[in-house]
Amino acid sequence: MRRLSTALLLALAPSAALAEGKMPQMDFSNPLTGDQVGWMVVILVVLYLALSRWGLPQVGKVLEDRAAAIARDLAAARAAKLEADRAVSLLNATLAAARANAQAEVAEAVAQAKAKAAAQAAELNARMEAKLAEAEARIEAARTAALAAIKPVAAEAAQEMLRRLIGAAPPADELAREVDAALVARKAA
Repeated sequence: MRRLSTALLLALAPSAALAEGKMPQMDFSNPLTGDQVGWMVVILVVLYLALSRWGLPQVGKVLEDRAAAIARDLAAARAAKLEADRAVSLLNATLAAARANAQAEVAEAVAQAKAKAAAQAAELNARMEAKLAEAEARIEAARTAALAAIKPVAAEAAQEMLRRLIGAAPPADELAREVDAALVARKAA
């Protein structure tokens, strides 16, 4: 509020001073005022000529140089941005190609690993099948040998049992046929 009142007083001061006659520079009836205005016009004309012929062209030149430098800098910045955009697109393309190459190599490595694992599994299965067949053959041979060994023992045991039960031994060929039939029936079960 205080600043506003001070500003109003200062704005009204020249008109108040003129009204009281206290501002001689505004009194045009005084002959010195005309001389002052004349000199002021001469000084302003000299300043205008000096500034228009020497000062303003240099300021204009500075402004033109500055505008040219800004234009050059903007052009260089645009060119750098285009180059950077090209570099980024090249980098992205290179990264995409590298990524695709890496994925292809990984897929190839996985396929090779799967093929190797499948080959190893097939080889292992073949070996296991061979061992299984060999073991089955040994078991069958052992079974056949055991059955061959059981046949005379069974015939002898049957002959001994029949001799004790009935007091006489049946004929050997008939006993062998019955033992064979019993062994075949047992084998089928």
